[in-house]
Amino acid sequence: ADGVSLTDARRLLSAEELLRLAALFVRAGVDKIRLTGGEPTVRPDLAAVVGALDGLRPLGLRQIAMTTNGVALSRLLPSLHAAGLDKLNLSLDTLQRGRFLELTRRDALPKVLRAVDAALALGYTPLKLNCVVMRGVNEHEVDAFAALARARPIDVRFIEFMPFDDNDWSDSKLVPSAELLAALSQRQPGLRRLRTDAHDVARTYSWPGAEGSVSFISSMTEPFCGGCNRLRLTADGSLKVCLFGGSEISLRDAMREGASDAQLLSLVSSALGRKHARHAGLASPHDIARTKNRPMTTIGG
Repeated sequence: ADGVSLTDARRLLSAEELLRLAALFVRAGVDKIRLTGGEPTVRPDLAAVVGALDGLRPLGLRQIAMTTNGVALSRLLPSLHAAGLDKLNLSLDTLQRGRFLELTRRDALPKVLRAVDAALALGYTPLKLNCVVMRGVNEHEVDAFAALARARPIDVRFIEFMPFDDNDWSDSKLVPSAELLAALSQRQPGLRRLRTDAHDVARTYSWPGAEGSVSFISSMTEPFCGGCNRLRLTADGSLKVCLFGGSEISLRDAMREGASDAQLLSLVSSALGRKHARHAGLASPHDIARTKNRPMTTIGG
């Protein structure tokens, strides 16, 4: 009830460890890196980390992205932009100030909306807004988010509510993407599917003449595991090959115990070899909810 517990700094990857692993992955063929969470903007050396990642472009890195809650973003964004940040996602589940306070325990919606303005002014378009839709909480705001996407170069990404430790998941709160799309299409006709990358987790739609778009991420009802090419490295150095699986391997510990780059790559390869075809081998959202996993705040989205 008191918010998110902070991780002991000694357990977190140092900047040097993070960059060693980033270079290792880029040399192995990874060409996009996203900084996520918990919340990346709490890291005091964030701009320096982005700048160091920018130095990996000659090795094949094409894109540096970040997902943030946006609360501290306005003051940090100029330095992040100068350091080489290419793409930006903001997590925003409501446009109502009172509900924002209820969901996040802070009265910071005006700061987030200022961050949206600052990002658009710096050319982060389309700016992606990640909105987790929960029945009885914010599903009635879908039209307001859609209006934002029609008026500004923003891609609002409606995400199905997914089960993680400590998020009180229930299938009664799950709003299937198909239901959202059908209702939105009826209320705001003219939605057309846009072509996106084969590995994109979202299905994207827009209206003729609209500035932006809406996307649907159907992790629960229409899994896209077959096209998923993502690896997650947590802030404390654990590798997850599937968002929903509790299985992890600590690359931090391996590095601190003296592992060579070749040994680290071998650990990654072994983890990938054990990856299940779908949802970490779990049959249903209820099975995922019953499986011990981290809270999303310590995984990174």
